[in-house]
Amino acid sequence: MIHARVKRQIRFDRQKVLSGLLHACEKRPVAAVKLEQIVDETEAYVVDSPERERSTSEVGELIMSRLKDIDTVAYIRFASVYRDFKDVREFKQELEELLSGKDPKKRR
Repeated sequence: MIHARVKRQIRFDRQKVLSGLLHACEKRPVAAVKLEQIVDETEAYVVDSPERERSTSEVGELIMSRLKDIDTVAYIRFASVYRDFKDVREFKQELEELLSGKDPKKRR
């Protein structure tokens, strides 16, 4: 049996992105204006695309890179949901890469 990947279009949802960021930043010293800025940059990235399309992985990586610059704990929280770590080993690898100063590798 052959499985074809079906490309699905999903409309950019500012509120969903902001909600995910707020959840990741819960009890962290991150100003709401910084989160709004990430959402604005992400929306501009999607809208400014010639086809007005970006893959969810491109959007997710952009959000995570911006969040990592602001708060590493919030970044790990967001990444753990976004990347859906399968086990503690994957989570540990992400932390080790972050602590060593390496950019965590794209996994998808």
